[in-house]
This record gives sequence, structure tokens and C-alpha cells, in this order.
Amino acid sequence: MADKTLDTKGLNCPLPILKAKKAIGEVPVSGTLEVLATDPGAVADFQAFCRQTKHELVEHSEAGGVYRFLIRRTA
Repeated sequence: MADKTLDTKGLNCPLPILKAKKAIGEVPVSGTLEVLATDPGAVADFQAFCRQTKHELVEHSEAGGVYRFLIRRTA
């Protein structure tokens, strides 16, 4: 279970990333942020976000047009 869940369904790039960037700061180090999104571009966006910020993209999945990302805060 994630430490925090962020629902960005209905928002398009770059809003899910911007909201996630703020929300990850509210998660303890080694904690997880779950992000829910409907923008198909979010997959590539969150992969790039994690590469650039060094946070760990633990998993991502898609069901019924909703993309779920689980990100572990590293610092």
C-alpha cells in the first residue's frame, strides 16, 4: 500500500508530472507515491521523471484506461 495516492485522472501533460513532483515531497524517504492517470503519454513521462529525479519507478500498469504508477522516493 502506498504512503500517498495522487489522482490525476482527466489531466494532461504536464500536470500529472507537476503534481507528482510536489506530492513526492510529502512522502517519507523510501516511501511510495501511487499516481493514477488517464493520459497515455504519462507512461513515458513518468519513466523520464524517475530517471531524472533518481526516484524508483517500482511498477506501472494499465486497466480500463487508467494508468497506475508506484514511485519510491529515494531522497
